[in-house]
Amino acid sequence: MSPKTRVKERAEEQSSAMTADQQAVIRMVANDLHRLNQSVMKAVEAGVSVELVRSARHHGGDGNWGDLLIPVVVANAAGAGGGDGAA
Repeated sequence: MSPKTRVKERAEEQSSAMTADQQAVIRMVANDLHRLNQSVMKAVEAGVSVELVRSARHHGGDGNWGDLLIPVVVANAAGAGGGDGAA
């Protein structure tokens, strides 16, 4: 069973005080994050453990920043169904 991540709902709740342009880019981030979460779940189901780790922080000036991520991947030698059981 897939966990309910509520990415879209959370983004909408948090963007209510933003401009239309800001809301549009947050929707784009939320959509991409949703696809990333789906890919991570597929990788786990295929027997791969995936951890996303901040590799850098992008500073855009005016105090705005965003975390950039890289995957740390460990293949389970036994095949599908592996992992540490964490939810």
